[in-house]
Amino acid sequence: MDKAEKVIERLNRVIAAPSRVMFYPLIVKEAHGCTVTDINGKDYIDFNAGWTVAGVGFSNAEVVEAVRQEVALSAGLPGGTFPSETTVRFAEKLVSMTPGGFDKKVWLGHSGTDACAAAYKLFPVATKRERSVTFFGGMHGVDLAGLAMSGVMSTARYRVPSLVSKVPYAYCYRCPYGLEYPSCGVYCASDFIEEQLFKHVCPPEDTAFMMVEAMQSDSGDVIPPKEYLPKLRKTADRFGIALVADEVKIGFGRTGKMFGVEHTGVVPDAMALGKSIASGIPVGALVARQELFPQGFAYSTLVGNAIGTAAGMATINIIERDRLHERAARLGRLFKKRLEEMKNDHHLIGDVRGEGLLLGVEFVKDRKKKTPARLETAKIVYRAWELGLLTVYVGDDGNVMELTPPLVITQEELDAGVEILDRAIGDVEKGRVSDSVVRGYTGMQ
Repeated sequence: MDKAEKVIERLNRVIAAPSRVMFYPLIVKEAHGCTVTDINGKDYIDFNAGWTVAGVGFSNAEVVEAVRQEVALSAGLPGGTFPSETTVRFAEKLVSMTPGGFDKKVWLGHSGTDACAAAYKLFPVATKRERSVTFFGGMHGVDLAGLAMSGVMSTARYRVPSLVSKVPYAYCYRCPYGLEYPSCGVYCASDFIEEQLFKHVCPPEDTAFMMVEAMQSDSGDVIPPKEYLPKLRKTADRFGIALVADEVKIGFGRTGKMFGVEHTGVVPDAMALGKSIASGIPVGALVARQELFPQGFAYSTLVGNAIGTAAGMATINIIERDRLHERAARLGRLFKKRLEEMKNDHHLIGDVRGEGLLLGVEFVKDRKKKTPARLETAKIVYRAWELGLLTVYVGDDGNVMELTPPLVITQEELDAGVEILDRAIGDVEKGRVSDSVVRGYTGMQ
């Protein structure tokens, strides 16, 4: 039994199942840049970035130094009651860099979950409307508000009464309406919502906001048609409903632009931010039209502390200075091209999709029937780990490999990772990976 197996035995005894999402028996010792080193001393190329948290790479020296300085100066100070200029600068930066020339303000929290929950709590109070609309496949957090708004199987089991209505997202590879793009006219956007949802379930005059991801990630890296968000924007405007973009996972350069909504030119009324906003230091932010924030108390003790906002400022400075969003667009095109070429060699690959360095490979047993290859996907992810590559799978059917490497990944690291991935898929297709090897490592399913 190696060091990792011994620690995992201890982990299983003391950490509750809902607190872990493991795809292979990995215990990390350290991580730098795009390399993760396990407790046994083995190095791995990372194609996950900590669920996109490490956009500027693990243990980025500039972020570490910014945190070190602030810890020495202000550890323990709550930013809401005893704010620093660092916190004010961070909020000013978020206001200036997010889309929209209107007057905005920032609500600060500890995570993307907090940011989404703030919209759920605050906007109905400000608008005096009680209802909201979210989308199948959306993932907006794991507190009660997030559970109410999310539309994924991993959270659906939890009973959370709410006034949230959920509608299908634009998942063209598996259209819930059985239609084909573009002849469908993107029916899943305004047409269904206005003709069916608003008429039968969710009165628009009592709807405060719609929350949507410009590109869904946890449900399978789904990229909607270019007309989708603009149609939602028109519907929101028609009925005076706020459009909230959840950019927690896809924001800050990952998709090839600073924010995912910028691919369509749509300007949301509010934007929820988290994950890569501060490179792993717990920070979340909701940036919104100032009139969407009511007066009153909605504050947690340590939000807006200078340690987190210093990490956020350092992270954003690196992305902008090194133009990592442009780099993500360039590398993403090459990466996607390689994956599409691999589709010709591997019958398990049903679809390749994505923008920038947010990519998904959907595995199927039969391309015509699109039968999800759930077990095979788990095996591919596990085999890639054995060969030295860290990936995960997502989607309600657990059959989409999500590929979100740090934005600072080198071409050489990317090429080496693709070679491992190619071999891992081939090994599974040739039956070289047993069913039993993935028992106990089935991710979030």
